[in-house]
Parts: sequence; structure tokens; C-alpha cells
Amino acid sequence: MKTVASIYSFDRFVLDPAERRLSQDGRRVELSGRYLDALVLLVVEEGRLVTKARFLDEVWKGVPVTEEALTQCVRSLRKALGDQAGRPRFIETVPGHGYRFIASVTRQDVGPTARAVASGHLQKPGQTQAMAHILAMGRAGLIGGGLAGLVGGLAYGFAGVADGGAGGAASGLLVLATLTAVVGMLGGSSVGFGVGAAGFVVPQRGWLRVVGGAGGGLAVGALVRLVGLDAFVLLFGSAPKSITGAGEGMLLGASIGAGFWISQLNARRRYGVLAGAGLTGLAGAGATLVGGQLMGGSLTALAAQFPEARLRLDHIGALFGEATFGPVSQAMTAGLEGALFGAAMVWALTTVRAD
Repeated sequence: MKTVASIYSFDRFVLDPAERRLSQDGRRVELSGRYLDALVLLVVEEGRLVTKARFLDEVWKGVPVTEEALTQCVRSLRKALGDQAGRPRFIETVPGHGYRFIASVTRQDVGPTARAVASGHLQKPGQTQAMAHILAMGRAGLIGGGLAGLVGGLAYGFAGVADGGAGGAASGLLVLATLTAVVGMLGGSSVGFGVGAAGFVVPQRGWLRVVGGAGGGLAVGALVRLVGLDAFVLLFGSAPKSITGAGEGMLLGASIGAGFWISQLNARRRYGVLAGAGLTGLAGAGATLVGGQLMGGSLTALAAQFPEARLRLDHIGALFGEATFGPVSQAMTAGLEGALFGAAMVWALTTVRAD
């Protein structure tokens, strides 16, 4: 293998062949010596095919091994880099021939005295990219959550805004759709930030996306409940007894994180979207069974608090055999709300990831 006196940076990683070190955002990534040699060979040959014969010759140095050893080596490198064979960002398989490193690589030649300084300099772009990724996840969550909230608000508006003339019904529909869109944007962005931050802290632990999503949902749920109740007391002198809060937000956020994780494991967006819809739908319906509220239940609580309100969801209750918007109606609509929110969120987050 050629002598290398350079440092290489790609994505959030820094590879220093002379120091035998791979780091991600300043933290060392553990690799065996032979696997590190294989990664160096791939990175140095950026964009060019590295044949299986060359791997065996330069990495294993003539030691008799089967091709399975090379396959296991590449599998371990992908795991360390957070890469996937089905949708590669770093190591691409060329069937029957070898492998190719496809990520953009920045090379900096350094001397011994400048190595530490150069290594630190090269880590900064990776850290900046990581923060940019977290912000992008938050923006994606804002878009996905906002779209889901808008669609849900329009559905509840068409079903529940009482007649008040064409103008009154239209304005009521607009107000309700705007309210639910804003709530969806707040919830979606917080969950997106949580999922993105979890991936930044420990990229190799995909299940932490579930924890990050739960944390983001819990935080925004608690904030919405606190600010919302205080706002009603301030403006109207009283507030609904029950609206969406931290518990519901945590359940929905965890389900969205799980859907995103599943999309990573399978390298297929549609699986993640379907999983996000299913899990978040179950979480939404389950929350109502233990006394929680999603949007439909919260709107019903608001309408009960203010009897002159033109919003009534009794028509929806009739669809489920109830005279009012009762527990069955709330559970069913909460499940639909959760499925819509989960599908939109996972789709939006995986769009960022694909980029």
C-alpha cells in the first residue's frame, strides 16, 4: 500500500492513516488494524474501483483467506460509518469485481508538527455538517408536521364547524386549519430536532432515534399544554380541563423515531413511512384509552368549555354509533390523526436523510 502522509475528511469523519485513527465529530471510531487498512485503501482511491484481488493483496498481504473475510470487512466498515449496502453513501459494491468509495473526500497534506492542528481544522466542517443536519431534520419535521396539522384541521373543520353563513363557516375553517397547522409545525419540528440530535450523539445506535423523538415530543407537548392553558386563563378566565400534553407528545415522538429507525434498517423509505403511520396511529388511539387527548379530544374539550362555540364534532360521533364525540370516536380519530402525523413526519425526515 502506498505511503500516505495526508489526512482525509469526508462527511463527519476524519481519517488519519499515519496516526492509525478514524474519528467522527472528534470522537474516535474503533476499527481493527486490518479493517482500517481496507478503509484507507478505499478512501485514497476515492471514486475508483478497488478490486477484490487488490484488497487481498494489499490488506491481507497474501495471507490465504476466503472472500467472506472481505465481505465481513466491508460489512463492519459500513456499520462503523453508518452506511447501508442497499442505499450506500460511502462504500458502493461493484458486483463480482470489488468496491468503490463514493463519498466526496477532502485531502490535506500535513507534516508531523502540523498534524494535530490540521486534524482539528478538518473536524470542524464535520461538526458544522452535523449541526446543519440537525437543523435540516428540524425543518423537515416542521414541514411534515405542518402539512399533517393542516390536513387534520381541514378535516375537522369540514366535519365540525357549524353553519354561520358562508363567510362564517369559511373563516371558522380557516382559523381551525391555521391553529392545527401551527400546533403540527411546533410538534413536528421538536420531534425532528430530537431525532436528528440523537443521530448526532451516537450515530451507530439507531434505536436512540426513538429516544430522541420521545424527548422532542415530550418537550413540545409539555410546552403546548402549559402555554395553552395559561393563555386560555389569561384571555377567557378559564381553561379546558384536558388538552394534548407531554404524555401524548412523548408517545407520538417515540413512534415517529421508531418509524425513522425502521427506514434506516431496511434502507426503504416506504417501510419507514408505513411503520411510522402504524405505530403512531396505535400510539394515538392508545393515548385516548388511558385518558389522553389528541387534536379531536382537545377541540371537543374547548367546545365544551365555551358553549357558544360553533365547533361541534357530534357528526363524527354518529359515524361510530355515538350520540356525541365520545370515547370510541376519540380513539378512532386519534388513531387516524396519529397515522397521518406519523406518515408525514417519517416521509419528511427520510427525505432529509436521502439528501
